[in-house]
Amino acid sequence: QLQLAESGGGLVQPGGSLRLSCEVSGFSPDDYAIGWFRQAPGKEREGVSCVSSHGGGAVYEDSVKDRFTIARDSARNTVTLQMNSLKSEDTGVYYCAAGRLLGECWLYLDYDYWGQGTQVNVAS
Repeated sequence: QLQLAESGGGLVQPGGSLRLSCEVSGFSPDDYAIGWFRQAPGKEREGVSCVSSHGGGAVYEDSVKDRFTIARDSARNTVTLQMNSLKSEDTGVYYCAAGRLLGECWLYLDYDYWGQGTQVNVAS
């Protein structure tokens, strides 16, 4: 059974950092594209970053480029999202998702499996 579990959310001041983890079970994260998405209150879910399957590259939404870094840790079956220089607009519930995507990953919502989410609050 394929499962994803996010962790690492919390409250942080603007300019601070958080590291989110997505632990996967029931499959190898190398075989799937893994994406991070977020949903702010009253807004639609949006893509933040993804990493392609089988050693492919990463994609970032424009507002997080140069601030967020996605990385695989295959030995631990996790995909992390390092978030630096956080802003209030980064607040939301962050979800990881897995999808059997060919080629480069994308930030649309049509991934196959989703975690339950972890809350990130950026506030002074």
